[in-house]
Amino acid sequence: MAAVTNTATQQPPETAIVAAVKAVDKRYEGLVMVRTKAIKGKGAWYWAHLEPVLARNPETGSPKAVKLRCCLCQSLFSASNPSRTASEHLKRGTCPNFTTADSSPNPISSTLSPPPHNHRKRSRSAAAFKVDNTSNNTTTYSVAPITMIEPPRFSVDVSCPTRPDPGVHHHVTSMLSGGKQDLGALAMLEDSVNKLKSPKSSPGQVLTKAQIDSALDLLASWVFENCGSVSFSSLEHPKFKNFLNQVGLPAPRDLAGERLDFKYREAKNESEARIREAMFFQVSSDGWKSKHERKLVNVSVNLPNGISVFRRGVFTSGGYVFSKYAEDVLWETIGDICGSNNLQQCVGIVSDRFRSKALRNLENQHHWMVNLSCQFQGVNKLIQDFCKELPLFHHVIDNCYKVATFVNTKSQIRHSFLKYQLQEYGRAVLLRVPFFGGVHGIGRVDLEPVFDMVEDVLSSARALQLVFLDESYKIVSTEDLVGKEIEAMMRSHFWNELEAVHSLVGLIRGMAQEIEKEKPRIGQCLPLWEELRVKIKEWCGKFHINDNHVEKVFDTRFKRNYHPAWAAAFILDPFYLIRDTSGKYLPPFKCLTSEQEKDVDKLITRLVSHEEAHIALMELMKWRTEGLDSVYAQAVQLKQRDPITGKMKIANPQSSRLVWETYLTDFKSLRKVAVRLIFLHATSCGFKWNPSLFKWAQSRNGIDKAQKLIFIAAHSKLERRDFSNDEERDAGFFSLASREDDVLNDVLFDTSSL
Repeated sequence: MAAVTNTATQQPPETAIVAAVKAVDKRYEGLVMVRTKAIKGKGAWYWAHLEPVLARNPETGSPKAVKLRCCLCQSLFSASNPSRTASEHLKRGTCPNFTTADSSPNPISSTLSPPPHNHRKRSRSAAAFKVDNTSNNTTTYSVAPITMIEPPRFSVDVSCPTRPDPGVHHHVTSMLSGGKQDLGALAMLEDSVNKLKSPKSSPGQVLTKAQIDSALDLLASWVFENCGSVSFSSLEHPKFKNFLNQVGLPAPRDLAGERLDFKYREAKNESEARIREAMFFQVSSDGWKSKHERKLVNVSVNLPNGISVFRRGVFTSGGYVFSKYAEDVLWETIGDICGSNNLQQCVGIVSDRFRSKALRNLENQHHWMVNLSCQFQGVNKLIQDFCKELPLFHHVIDNCYKVATFVNTKSQIRHSFLKYQLQEYGRAVLLRVPFFGGVHGIGRVDLEPVFDMVEDVLSSARALQLVFLDESYKIVSTEDLVGKEIEAMMRSHFWNELEAVHSLVGLIRGMAQEIEKEKPRIGQCLPLWEELRVKIKEWCGKFHINDNHVEKVFDTRFKRNYHPAWAAAFILDPFYLIRDTSGKYLPPFKCLTSEQEKDVDKLITRLVSHEEAHIALMELMKWRTEGLDSVYAQAVQLKQRDPITGKMKIANPQSSRLVWETYLTDFKSLRKVAVRLIFLHATSCGFKWNPSLFKWAQSRNGIDKAQKLIFIAAHSKLERRDFSNDEERDAGFFSLASREDDVLNDVLFDTSSL
């Protein structure tokens, strides 16, 4: 104790003062939190009458102590022991405004007469029977009302938790024979009494008709734009109607009728006007690869100025959609937009499926079109390719399956695993195990559950290692050959191989997510795949993997996704011009293979008329040798830092196309190809709809209304550039809420000792 005192005396005066102030503040906050809980019914009764207050130094204004103030008489007490203060001040009768009725239920009869002003106890007979001798010698017998029912368990506390006027009793406890359900009726009774007492009371602020219309219009927009998330029937909920009544709004009517039709026409007209302004466009088709049995295919239109507008939603039923049906849907959409005389306005299609058949057929039939497969899907498929082709993935998935099954099914091992999980991570959950027919059929199943299992095993590495050192495992392993096999496996290369697979999957998924978010143009495809190739090669070196087989799998997937338009757009986009030793900015032909150079020539001659083909090739040679003026090239390649991600991005993505349209006018034929190629998107990532939306499209009338809702919601999403769905937003919301709960729990833990 002396040592502690000596240490304290050595602190500077300022430090001691600051520490004392912090201690007082912490004590005060803890008492306020305890009182708040108690008022909600989770603490001692006396907190309804005692309020923590800060006593401040009159000279400095800093808090010097915590006091308890009695809400009934305004007296101040020490906050060192609230329970003792309540016993001595409230229960022993020291407070002049406190009675036992304040802390315990009263019979109903006590609410029918004014509360007594003294605290002297009367005998039961004196309270029940009183003799009054009047002036005319008549004796009057006054009998107090008798409690005819058992005192109920619920009382209405109308005391004021703040500071009442001194000497005034603000606490009235009314016993309601019907329990809590009587509160509504009591409120109606009091409301009726108040209206009768003040029949001409001034009404609250009344909304004007314009304000009501505006509010209902916003409500309708919110319902429509949250297509599938907010049901129309939920607007008929009594509490929602009561809310509208409280704010002075009538119940919304005809949301699925005239209002829906008006909003649909408004969004439709706006999107069609934007399409008419553009000289050409690209059709984007997304949703063919949806995991749901019933699919909603989004068909949008990408415009040269970087804007996308929604065109239509196509409901499909069944698991597989035939290529011919997709081809018909896409061509019907193009004809609906362009008409029969202006089909060349559509310069191409990008879709998440049917690259080999539907898109190729349309491209072969119409020479001016460039039809592409979605690169988000292409990069993601690399994971499936590695799962099928690399023995490393087979070993890791098979071993993880053995570990997860062994841990989950053996009761002693499971108990030990959960114990160590709780000890190491503060949580205890079983390992997720997928249902699949072994690693040989891995290419035909959904890989998400498989890699969930891999993630679980890796994230529980420490707990699993402790399990195999535990005594319970040693008892089981003496008779269990599987346990011995797993133990030997974990002592070899299991963890290194597991980390290698997890790292590669994370690398590819990270690239795919970046593509989905940034939505690159086709000129960026070659650099993106080259960047991914370099990263995978570095991965091979880090984990000592033979890169020959990995490179072969990568090249196979690249060739399946590759389109000659990638190379042509890469060469024609001024953003990728390279400065040579003479100071000229020239196209990066040296980055192409000889086959890709030939692809550039073939594509350009296909996209122009037969008469212009040789002119276009001559202009391409001129572009190859002269390039672009250095000032314009630097202006196109200007980058700026994204304030959100911190990454450097193109300052003006439209510059590449605008240079060809306004400055490079000498290239009469080549510029026609360049402006149509450069803006094309390489992904078809669209919207993620709520699955409940499919329930609406059960009838012809239901499909019509669902189509209108989809159009309105998609139009709004494109305006906001919001491509997420409710599940993703809710996951982010609850993860944020859980972090806030963790902070709150820390505060509660710190103040629990007060």
